[in-house]
Amino acid sequence: MKKLLLILFLLPAISFSQTRREIYISTYKDIAIREMRQYGIPASITLAQGILESGDGQSTLAVKANNHFGIKCHDWTGPKVYHDDDKKGECFRKYKDPEQSFIDHSIFLSTRSRYAELFTLEKTDYKGWANGLKKAGYATSSTYASTLIKLIEVNNLQRFDLEALGDFLLPEQRILEKRNGAKYIVVEEGETIESLAKLYKKSVQKLLDYNDLTHESNIETGQDLYVKKKKCKGATKYYKVKTGDTMYSISQQEGIRLKYLYKRNKKPVGWQPKVGDSLRLKGNVKG
Repeated sequence: MKKLLLILFLLPAISFSQTRREIYISTYKDIAIREMRQYGIPASITLAQGILESGDGQSTLAVKANNHFGIKCHDWTGPKVYHDDDKKGECFRKYKDPEQSFIDHSIFLSTRSRYAELFTLEKTDYKGWANGLKKAGYATSSTYASTLIKLIEVNNLQRFDLEALGDFLLPEQRILEKRNGAKYIVVEEGETIESLAKLYKKSVQKLLDYNDLTHESNIETGQDLYVKKKKCKGATKYYKVKTGDTMYSISQQEGIRLKYLYKRNKKPVGWQPKVGDSLRLKGNVKG
């Protein structure tokens, strides 16, 4: 009975903590993305450190001093507060607002030689960054790196790294090949229709149309996604249906627009072929 009461007592706190974290991420993700673009520190790392060091923005240091990263005074000449940490009454930097804390975090890491090696890593290597921060002595906890990595993966913070890189990647660098003359990419982890639309400077609606999708459709890691309109006809005259094929998967595989695949085979929308069927990919179509 005591265990049950304890669980019931903890449930509201757990729910509140999750909501608080979501609010924290939503509030500071754009700042983290901006800082990544300017300084090269993965947005996922910045957010994970902020979540951990500030207790989702609710720690005493975060509330009293807007210090979200536990940065101590060192050579700081600005406002200060004193707070118990590894030692009693240690000096910490105080900021006018949380954004200044994020900016100073970027400057702090990018101007100290002990963190220089981190900036040679791939921009999306959040695991390398987490381990590198621990190795360089950012925090004394033996589980600091693994905690950051777990925070990133549980909250899918790595998606913000991809969003930050979007403006710097040339769209053509992502295109693996042309299929039936139509360009496509393979969706990577964390990407969304919205982030890819931004990368390829297309509207969300256009990307959906290119891939015969709707706003209710979900894209998945490893999925082929066209960034140019598919063709009205296929590269070959016929296609023999294999196990697992659907009209949609065939239209994506052959680079032919779904409505034309139905029209060329004189089938109603929603009809599905059987294994061994021969589908027409070329030929005159009315309408």
